[in-house]
This record gives sequence, C-alpha cells and structure tokens, in this order.
Amino acid sequence: MPKKILVVEDEPKLADLLRDYLEQAGYEPHCLGNGLEAVPWVRKQAPDLVLLDLMLPGKDGMEICKEIRSFSAIPILMVTARVEEIDRLLGLELGADDYICKPFSPREVVARVKAVLRRAGKQPSPAGGGLSLDQDRFQATLHGRALDLTAIEFQLLHILAENPGRIFSRSRLMDRIYPDRRVVSDRTIDSHVKKLRRKIASAAPGEEWIHSLYGVGYKLETP
Repeated sequence: MPKKILVVEDEPKLADLLRDYLEQAGYEPHCLGNGLEAVPWVRKQAPDLVLLDLMLPGKDGMEICKEIRSFSAIPILMVTARVEEIDRLLGLELGADDYICKPFSPREVVARVKAVLRRAGKQPSPAGGGLSLDQDRFQATLHGRALDLTAIEFQLLHILAENPGRIFSRSRLMDRIYPDRRVVSDRTIDSHVKKLRRKIASAAPGEEWIHSLYGVGYKLETP
C-alpha cells in the first residue's frame, strides 16, 4: 500500500509539480492550499508524512507543526525560503524531522521524503531495565512513567539506548542528531543531556542512566 503524503502548499503550480513527482515515486500525495485545513485533515486521514510549507494563508507552518506534534509523531518535512528560521523549525519547541529550502528541485524533495520515512520506520532496540522507547510516537517511558521528551531529547536517548555502554563523543552525537551538519556547539549537546537527565531523575529518583566521561563524551548504562 503506498505511503500517504500530505502536501500543504499554497502555490498551485508548485503543489501540482510536487504531486506529480511524488506519484511517480510511488506515493499517494494529497494537496491542501490553506493552513486552516491541515490539522483537521491530519487528524482524520493520518498520513505517513506531511510536507509543510512555512508561509501559508490561514495558519502558518510553524503553528501547524506545533499542533500536529501535540497529538502525533508523524514525520514532518518543512519547506521554507527563510533560512533564519531553520533552527526553530528543527528546534525543541517544534520538532520537525527535516527541512528543505526554496528554491529546490522536486527530485530533491522526493529524496528527502524517502530519507525521512526511512528514518521514521526504524525501530529502536530496547535498553532494558525498565526503559521503553516507541520511535513511531516519539515516546519514552521509564518504569511505566512517561518521560515527556522533546524530539531532540528522544533522538539522543534513542542513540544512546541502541548501544548501551558505548561511548559517543559530542561530535558524533551532533552528526546523528543534526544530519544536515549545521553548526552547533558542544554546549548544545550538554544542554540536551542535562535536560534528559533531569527528566529521567524525575521518573526514577536515584537511578543514573547517562554517564559522562570528561573530555570524551556520553554513554548509557542500565543501573
């Protein structure tokens, strides 16, 4: 059964072009031109991926992304001509899975769609010890208690939990979490780890899951 892709784009020619290329790639695309229609459509139709323009009539892409993330972890690929918004698109408050900048080639969009769907389809290995990860929903529980993680925090925990005991350098973690290789500092990873540790401690007081090795990086070990 073909994957269902929702294209939210208010430029009719561009929307038609994307629909044609996605159909040729074997997907089932559906196009909407007004931002107000997007969230109700997602709730009703449950697409496999949303290709979401940033600038839309009715409601902008950022607001739509935040609303979708409040009830679903389906992959969202943001489309923008505003490079300065990229950090926010992939930031903690939004949780978009990837972005693509205008102007772009339709073939590049199809390649990004394939890559995001491929990543979303991978299932994490359980870490054990009461930790459970659901990558489809971006949800993590510890001893049955939800950790309420952001998308970035979930990715970080997922990477560490897939390889318990393995030490990941900050640069390696940055490459995995930010595949677009945009420039982020070591402190960014440290900040994510700090918040992740705080949420783990709230769910399991006295248990230390994430260990730091000074000057090297981080690893996860079951207490």
